[in-house]
Amino acid sequence: MSTFSLQDLEEIISSRADVKDGSSWTAKLVSGGVEKASKKLGEEAFETVIAALKETDEALVGESADLLYHLLVVLHVRGVKIDTVLEELARRTQQSGIAEKASRSQ
Repeated sequence: MSTFSLQDLEEIISSRADVKDGSSWTAKLVSGGVEKASKKLGEEAFETVIAALKETDEALVGESADLLYHLLVVLHVRGVKIDTVLEELARRTQQSGIAEKASRSQ
């Protein structure tokens, strides 16, 4: 099992976000703001769905990695830490998914 975490990825994204020499895809996404980063996240979400439906497990793993990376870029641009998202997931798992979803629709 890998010891690499979403927090590790978040730190890498943060360290690359301000690179000015043109060598960082992360910096290019961040410089485009939330709109560019969010559009790319949407593309990756679509590609992940297609991989889940029609491609190999290897393709699904690759697209899932792309999706997580682009989600963390969007979170970075918005100033939201991954730990905040994980805390929300932990809070939601304190009850069944059906009960949790019902509580949000009110």
